[in-house]
Formats: sequence, C-alpha cells, structure tokens
Amino acid sequence: MRLVLALLISLCFFGITQFVSACSELLDHEIRLLDSDEKLNLCELTGKSVLVVNVASRCGYTNQYTELQRLYETYSEKGFIVLGVPSRDFYQEFRDDSKVSEFCSTEYGVTFPMLTTSKVKGSKALPFFKKLAEASGMEPNWNFNKYLISKDGLTVEGFRSKVKPSSEELTYKITTDLNS
Repeated sequence: MRLVLALLISLCFFGITQFVSACSELLDHEIRLLDSDEKLNLCELTGKSVLVVNVASRCGYTNQYTELQRLYETYSEKGFIVLGVPSRDFYQEFRDDSKVSEFCSTEYGVTFPMLTTSKVKGSKALPFFKKLAEASGMEPNWNFNKYLISKDGLTVEGFRSKVKPSSEELTYKITTDLNS
C-alpha cells in the first residue's frame, strides 16, 4: 500500500512539475543576445510576464528606453522581464550590434536583456516575431511596438508605439498578469 501511495505521489509531483515547466510554442525559441555569441532560450522565461519591444536607437520614441528600464527595475523581482529587440526594419538603428549595445547602456542605462538586431516584420521576420504578430493580431508598424506575453506564455497583447511603457493601460495589464 505504501509503495502504491508513493508511486501516486511521485506521478502527481512529476506530472505537475512537467506541466508547470512546459514551454509554450510561442516561447520555444533560442535567440542570440545583443553583441554576444550567447543565446537566450526563451523557454527560460516561462512563468514570467514578458514585455517584448522592437527598439531603435535613432527614433522619436527612443526615450521610451527610460520608462522600459524603470518598468524592469520596478517589477523584475515580481517575475517581470523586458526583452528589447533592435531592428533596422524602419531604418533607425545602428548597423553594428556593438554600437547598439553601447548606446543603450551609456545613454539609457539599460540592464534588461537585449536580443540581437533582427527583422521584426514581413516574410523575413524573426520566427519569434512572426508568432507574436500572429498571436496578437498586430505586426510592428514602427519602432517601440510592445507585446505583453502572459506568465503561461499563451496570451499576447499588442500595444503600438504611442503607448508609453508607464501608461496606465500597460502597467495595469502587467500588474494584473503578475498578480494572477
């Protein structure tokens, strides 16, 4: 009887562990970090609220880096992360990843993860961005579009460039997901 009980408990525990740690199809990607050979396995973000932003260094919205960094600092210990994805799709990003990295850290003190410069729209878009666009119904139409991925990795909500990171609309969605 004890053996059967131990087996049932083990199956329940391992079954739940596998379910909780399962990676959603949306996050099932490995992408190189900015100015690095190191890759980030997005499955590691399962269980976190993730704000993905296509960014650019020479855009009218570039000052949103300040608010993105503030969001990251405010909520990171609660399970929130910002992922910056530089893109030249709108012709406002440096050609060299090392310049992008230096600009972000020097000008805005960015400490949240930045992925390598990538295409974010159209047929040549990064597969991760294709999935974000499909899941949210919103392809980037300019720099600083934002995609909030829920903790379970199944729900994506898109926000256009004009929605500031500190806006009530976005911070409400972040805090709601963190508290769910």
